[in-house]
Amino acid sequence: MADRSNFGATTTAGEVLEGIDLSGKTAFITGGASGLGTETARAMAARGAHVIIAARDLGKAEAAAKEIREGSGSDKVDVIACDLASLDSVRECAEAANAKYEKIDLLINNAGVMACPQGETADGFEMQFGTNHVGHFLLTNLLMPLVEKGDNPRIVNLSSRGHHFDTVHFDDVNFENRDYEKWMSYGQSKTANIMFSVGLEKRLADKGIHAYAVHPGGIQTNLGRHLAQEDIAMLLKRMEENAGESVAFKTVEAGAATTCFAATAPEIEGQGGVYLEDCHVAEVDDEDPTGSVKSYAVDPDNAEKLWTLSEKMVGQKFGY
Repeated sequence: MADRSNFGATTTAGEVLEGIDLSGKTAFITGGASGLGTETARAMAARGAHVIIAARDLGKAEAAAKEIREGSGSDKVDVIACDLASLDSVRECAEAANAKYEKIDLLINNAGVMACPQGETADGFEMQFGTNHVGHFLLTNLLMPLVEKGDNPRIVNLSSRGHHFDTVHFDDVNFENRDYEKWMSYGQSKTANIMFSVGLEKRLADKGIHAYAVHPGGIQTNLGRHLAQEDIAMLLKRMEENAGESVAFKTVEAGAATTCFAATAPEIEGQGGVYLEDCHVAEVDDEDPTGSVKSYAVDPDNAEKLWTLSEKMVGQKFGY
C-alpha cells in the first residue's frame, strides 16, 4: 500500500482507495446520482465494490450508474428509489433493499440539501433537518438487518464544517417558534449528522459496526443549487478567514476522499463516533474555526436527546 501519511485537503478518492480491495463489499450510497455521491460510487466501483445508488430521481440515478459502469468496467452498479424527504419513500426503499440484497458493508449517508428556502418535508418537518437527518435516521435503522450481516461494517454520515453555525435546538428543530434562517437550519442539520454518528457508535460498536461523521470540504456541487452568488462569496470568505490564506473550492474527486477514507481506512478501525475532515480525525475544539469539531456535536447526552427526538419524529423505536 502506498504511503498514506501525507493525506490531506487535496487527496483524491482514488488515492485513498489505492491498494484497497473492495471486491465482495456492498456499498449503499444515498444521493449517488450526482456530485460527491457519484464520485464516491465511481471510486468504490473501480475497486471492486457492488454499489447501490439510492436517489430521488431514478432517471438521474440510472444515468450516473451507466456512466460508472462504463468508467469502472464493473456492472455491479444498481439503483434504488429513495426520497429522504418522505418517510413513506424511505420505508419503501428499505423494504425493497432488505428483500433484494444480502448485506451492506458500507452505508454512506451522503444525500442532503443546503441552505434552501424554508419548506417542509412530506411529513411536515423543516426541510433541511427532515432530509439531512430524519430521513437518514429512519433509513439507517431500517437497513440495519443488512448492515449487521456486513463484513466489518461502517456507516458514514456526511456532515460539514457548517455544523459550526449552530447546534440542535431540541425544543424547536422545525423553526416553529423562531424565525427561519437557512444557514442556522443547515448548521443544525449537520450537527445532527454528527450526533447521530455518536449515537450509532454507542449502540453498535459492540457488534463490530462503527459510525463516522465526515466534512468533505468546500465543493461546488448540485448541493449548492439554492445558493446565490453572495452565498458562495460568503462561504469562500469564511473559508479564507478560517484558513488564514487564499483558498479555493475542492474538486469533487478531493471532496469524496474523506468519505472513502472514513469508509475504508485501516487507520481508524474500531475508532468510531468521530468527525473527520481532510482524511484525518479532527480535534474537539470550541475556539479553533479550522480543523475541529464543536464539543456540542460529539456530546453523548446531546446524542441521546437527538435519538429520542428522532424516534418520536419517525414514530418508531430502535434499540440495539
